[in-house]
Amino acid sequence: MQNRFEISFQGDFIQVISDGEKDYRFQERLWNEVVAACQQHDCHRILGIAHTTKPVEALEGFELVQVFRDLDLTHEYRIAWVEHNEDAKDIVDFIETVLLNRGLPGRAFDSEEEAREWLLGD
Repeated sequence: MQNRFEISFQGDFIQVISDGEKDYRFQERLWNEVVAACQQHDCHRILGIAHTTKPVEALEGFELVQVFRDLDLTHEYRIAWVEHNEDAKDIVDFIETVLLNRGLPGRAFDSEEEAREWLLGD
């Protein structure tokens, strides 16, 4: 499975760039490292920019809830996610709905500009 992610502190937010094939283990690894970066930089705003070649399955989207709970990703965090692959946007929208229905943070956006505006807004 080909995938990668890169996490960097941008001053006002943590930026996550990810691409490739996604599965539960990838999500778990990514979010563990994102939370570590957030703690290191005392920053709870996260901008995700993805180009997914193979999205997670719907069941793995549900499992992300437990990953967020295990990592204590609460409403202290603001997560804005942009998926550039049109074929993967449906699953990202589905995950957004699942997270919001369970009181967890995470919003999906169509553009980086829109995501950044929301993320850095009040």
